[in-house]
Amino acid sequence: MHAEHAEPATPGALSGIVVADFGRVLAGPYMTMLLADLGAEVVKIERPGSGDDTRAWGPPFADGEATYFLGVNRNKRSVTLDLTDPADLAKARAIVDRADVLVENFRPGTMDKLGLDYEQVRAANPGLVYCSVTGFGAVDGAHLPGYDLLVQAMGGLMSITGEPGGTGTKAGVALVDVITGLHAGMGILAALHHRERTGEGQRVEVSLLTSLLSALTNQSAAHLAAGVVPRAMGNRHPSITPYEVFEASDRPLVLAVGNDRQFRTLCARLGVPHLADDARFTTNAARVAHREELTTALAAPLAGRTADAWFEELTAAGVPCGPINDLAGAFALADRLGLHPRVPEAAAGPGQVANPITLGATPAAYRSAPPRLGEHTDELLAELGQQPDRPVVHRPRRTDHGS
Repeated sequence: MHAEHAEPATPGALSGIVVADFGRVLAGPYMTMLLADLGAEVVKIERPGSGDDTRAWGPPFADGEATYFLGVNRNKRSVTLDLTDPADLAKARAIVDRADVLVENFRPGTMDKLGLDYEQVRAANPGLVYCSVTGFGAVDGAHLPGYDLLVQAMGGLMSITGEPGGTGTKAGVALVDVITGLHAGMGILAALHHRERTGEGQRVEVSLLTSLLSALTNQSAAHLAAGVVPRAMGNRHPSITPYEVFEASDRPLVLAVGNDRQFRTLCARLGVPHLADDARFTTNAARVAHREELTTALAAPLAGRTADAWFEELTAAGVPCGPINDLAGAFALADRLGLHPRVPEAAAGPGQVANPITLGATPAAYRSAPPRLGEHTDELLAELGQQPDRPVVHRPRRTDHGS
């Protein structure tokens, strides 16, 4: 599984960029994996013995390791260093001194205590881009733990997710971590561009809470601009209809009708063309005002055919719709559409989702599988002209595969 870390035939867009990655769990590791796919050299600095928390987050397991960890850590080298040990801390500092980017998501104040805060490390490395990811900021919210579920709850996402009148529902993945990682990556790339012009590094700070509030887009705008406090509407949209789930004869079907032309076409295909001329439904605003009546009027004709039959006919007619796929169906769809959503297993180990960014001249490359804990410690220290003070013991692979 663990392939050698080799340079691709064509240098990536970020080739030559070295990332000292102190990030753990999801937001930081996901972002640094995307940077690594694009050519950056990412050195993952982990605790001896246990490493990144997600190494233990299973089942499921693949090749004896947690799929959670495997999903966000390819193309990296793992170095184990005890940051409470002065000798190991000096080695970490040596890695930082040669890095272009540092990423960390420790509790605010931790890097200061270690002597690895921005002000101290920039003295030796003024071009460093220093990215800190927090849950609720580094000042008044520094004491709050930055777990995705907490931010989904406290940041309002759960209040608009789920069925009306419910207690709130989280998204089915740690979506806030992923969004924050993307924001952090954008900040890093902007800072690197600034450094290219000026030679100066800078600090990049992102928080899960503000990333979520930004990502809530239309819901946040409705609140700030119009004083609306949105509530959960199930699968409905607050500003568009029909834009929800209907029952076909065999399974659910999503309709996403975004304009009057699409609505008129939908009515014609369903055999209810008169609805498009009904004053209650002629405009989107009118349809939203009479949502319940419209939903009732569309339910019966939609129940008369299968979801796949409606998908074929309505899509061909220009009406956005589709069945609710599970992940197997979603990957099968991407495969059929020629989107190449999977990394060939030989390139980076089992179960790797392809980088979604397509670059014509410098495409993403999959050089190595996610590393074993401390797999590259000796190699990296040798490159720095140092020797390990103790034998490196790799964390053994599990053999139960979660069963």
